[in-house]
Amino acid sequence: MQEKFQRFDPRIHMLRRNFEIFHYREPLLDTGEVHHHDFYEIYFLLEGSVSYWVEGQNYHLKPGDIILINPMVLHRPVLERGGFVYERIVLWIEKPFLESLSQGGARLFDCFEGPLSVKTNILRLNPTQQKELLSALKLLVKESYSEDYGAEAFAIGILMQLMVSLNRISLNYGTKPDGDESASVVSEVMAYIREHYGEELSLESLAQRFFVSKYHLSHEFSRAVGTSIHRYITLRRILAAKQLLSEGISATEAAVRCGFKDYTGFYRAFKSECGISPRDFCLDRAEKKQTVVYHTN
Repeated sequence: MQEKFQRFDPRIHMLRRNFEIFHYREPLLDTGEVHHHDFYEIYFLLEGSVSYWVEGQNYHLKPGDIILINPMVLHRPVLERGGFVYERIVLWIEKPFLESLSQGGARLFDCFEGPLSVKTNILRLNPTQQKELLSALKLLVKESYSEDYGAEAFAIGILMQLMVSLNRISLNYGTKPDGDESASVVSEVMAYIREHYGEELSLESLAQRFFVSKYHLSHEFSRAVGTSIHRYITLRRILAAKQLLSEGISATEAAVRCGFKDYTGFYRAFKSECGISPRDFCLDRAEKKQTVVYHTN
């Protein structure tokens, strides 16, 4: 039977509760923008010449590689020349839902942010592992979009088995595949922004601090990171603001702590990057903490 693929959707927020899965295959697309999201992501490359940029490291992927992405981590695919088809399976899982599936001492999120993730978030699978995980992912795609009897329960069962397998692979994983670090000055600037996002920052002030011309810094930063320094600063501030909002800090105070000049600027930046207002973000987080819904639709 011929496989069905989803049409690529550039959104970075979930429309369904608990998890969503996509099997994409299309001609090579443009490289995606740097982004983050509030859920776990599993990315399984099937075909294409692709690198993946994750927080300053650029990993040259091979078909069969898996990337595990934490919430709030900046990342983007970098599509390279020489490939004509781009195929991958992408699985999104809400954090409270994955935590709720963990039982019997097996924390199914360990491969993302527990002790196992210290070893690596990039998994280069052997042929047997590739075959087993690909089979599970394709079946999960099928059941997630099925209207057959018990499809929801079946899909959750597959998801649990998949996460156990990924954690076992992470537990026994060897050497992390090497990644290319961003240029020294770019890495230093990113590190400085991560530590000082609450202060006043600009291209000019950063260029002066690191003794480079602002034109050179702007060019090198955009080339290495895939976005401007101004947007990177904004993303860092929004990530920090999300953490504060999740801890019960008011949106007005979060805006001040994270370096926004006024609430209006914070509101606009937050809604532009996240698709929702700070208030709606808080309401959504509160709802997810109170209840976990066991369905995929």
